[in-house]
Amino acid sequence: MDISASELKKRYQDARTVNVIDVREELEFHSFNIGGANIPLGKLSRCLDDLDFDQDDELIVICQHGLRSKTAMQLLQAYGFSNVKNLTGGLLAWRKANL
Repeated sequence: MDISASELKKRYQDARTVNVIDVREELEFHSFNIGGANIPLGKLSRCLDDLDFDQDDELIVICQHGLRSKTAMQLLQAYGFSNVKNLTGGLLAWRKANL
């Protein structure tokens, strides 16, 4: 399942709890981020047991373009997380929606 940048922006504006996992590399994360946990895609499979989320928590995975996060979404779903969303268009779409 996907979530648009405008919908994610609205959730932040409404001060809703948003569980974001940013699967970009650390350098990318530190150059620009919207918060959340930074777990690079290459490390995600090793960190699944340590995630501090319930299996039914909504998780929104993000990356630069939306491709790595789509892979991360599939990995999390295969691990049993049932409410995972991918940010459509990634942070590029986020930046456009927040201009």
